[in-house]
Amino acid sequence: MRIIELVLDEESENAGVEAISIVESPAIEEDFVALNSKEIKLAEVSKDKKLLMGALLVPNKPIYRKTGLDEYYIYFSKDTISKASQLYLKSGNQNNSTLEHQHQLSGLTLVESWIVESETKDKSRLYNMNVPIGTWMGTVKVNNDEVWNEYVKTNKVKGFSIEGYFADKMERPKESVEEKMENQNNKILKSIKNILSEN
Repeated sequence: MRIIELVLDEESENAGVEAISIVESPAIEEDFVALNSKEIKLAEVSKDKKLLMGALLVPNKPIYRKTGLDEYYIYFSKDTISKASQLYLKSGNQNNSTLEHQHQLSGLTLVESWIVESETKDKSRLYNMNVPIGTWMGTVKVNNDEVWNEYVKTNKVKGFSIEGYFADKMERPKESVEEKMENQNNKILKSIKNILSEN
């Protein structure tokens, strides 16, 4: 199966991420954490903070795609993710959001954006989000009661997905993705063995 790296076409005025979508099944397979006053104790907070934190893009993660009969994987490099995160803010797209890539939403704003730079000293680690270095993380403020109550509180949405325009750079060797998947499978097996040995 083809493996395609997506990059920013810096000559195109439409390049980059246009919106952040809240979705049930994020392609990057990372759920967000809904932060509320019960999870972070602040004296001044008396109601839900209505914040969602999660990964927006994970570097070198194969993402399955199917267009008609054509099946392939895409991925983003650390460099592309870093450039895309900066361009998103530079273009003033913080308030652009959708539901399942289909419905425009109002009242959602990206209020924090950062690239994970450390395995241990990163805000994501405080919330048990063990994403790799180079991941674009974000916190979205939800000033929309309907979205919060109907989709977030009921777990109908579980993560972020980006919308934007990227160009194909090149196909990555099939072996490297298969090797990455094998490594992920080995990690899962190791975790299962550890759980079983503890019991």
